[in-house]
Amino acid sequence: MVWIEWFENQWFETNEEMNKKSLIWKVVLPVAIGLAVVAWLFARDFNPAAMGAIRFDWHTVLGLALACLFVCGRDFGLTWRFHTIAAPDLSWKRALRVDLMCAFTSAITPSAVGGSALAIFYLNQEGVRVGRATALTLTTLFLDELFFVVFCPIIIIFVPFDELFGDASQRGAFLQGVEIVFWTVYGGICAYTALLYAGIIWKPQGVQRVIAWLFSLRWLRRWKAAADGMTANMAATSAWIKQCPRRWWVNVFGATTLSWFSRYLIVNALFWAFVPGCSMGLVFARQFVVWVLLMVSPTPGSSGISEWLFTEYYGDLIGSVDLALVIALCWRLITYYLYLVVGVCLAPSYFRRHP
Repeated sequence: MVWIEWFENQWFETNEEMNKKSLIWKVVLPVAIGLAVVAWLFARDFNPAAMGAIRFDWHTVLGLALACLFVCGRDFGLTWRFHTIAAPDLSWKRALRVDLMCAFTSAITPSAVGGSALAIFYLNQEGVRVGRATALTLTTLFLDELFFVVFCPIIIIFVPFDELFGDASQRGAFLQGVEIVFWTVYGGICAYTALLYAGIIWKPQGVQRVIAWLFSLRWLRRWKAAADGMTANMAATSAWIKQCPRRWWVNVFGATTLSWFSRYLIVNALFWAFVPGCSMGLVFARQFVVWVLLMVSPTPGSSGISEWLFTEYYGDLIGSVDLALVIALCWRLITYYLYLVVGVCLAPSYFRRHP
């Protein structure tokens, strides 16, 4: 309920014309930030000779086609998940629409806000009751966090630590910062996942009592209503989720894994297109680090920060700053700007249906 109120206050003005103006501004700002950073990077590192050496042949075209295929895999995974958890209320078409609108909202809100959490609103607009939509959204949040908790240690085990963060004796300030932020954010993800697990699966009543006690303290009392709403949603989610069979869990976590793996393999496909001799295992592993870092990005859709982080973090694998910029731009075009365009086309229908 808190997310819906925030969304309404931020997005829906008193008339349709204001809605359109607000939508345009929210789209233009992240695009401007992203393009400004790309322009700055090109101005700083542009080398015409190096750019001329970049070849576009059948291998490049095939790699770009694979990247687009993995974009479809990302959307299929999330659509499958929405269709499964909301059955029988959500058809495949409506589930795809919810997925695309969540991607659009994520593209125009800071990562820390969590655009995907606004699936409550979109599910409700597609005919799912608010209470059930809240339970479904909490479940999807838990599945996404669980994916990182499960797979990040596996990546760390199989990929040499020095290849992820650089040799400890030669690590610069940038890689040191990457490592510190990664472990800090990953620790937060683990704590948040543990809270969600306890709140919606293990001990919802115990979590409810603890949170109620914490927010009864004087310096936290102002947020007590929001905390009570959150724990009530957890309890409702727990009651629903305990009825789900094991096969349901296999399907929804499988869909989550498919979506995230497809998202990472987009970068592998781009590297295969432009830098085929690179270690594809390392390229894939570094995507875990990149996405964990982007979870705390303060800019809408991580605009600017994504492009800069990609070129800096993957620069040693590419060897050419200019080529790194080209790959980063291709990456953002099909994983970010694409969803801005699709979202702008879909958003007016949601505005018209809003009372």
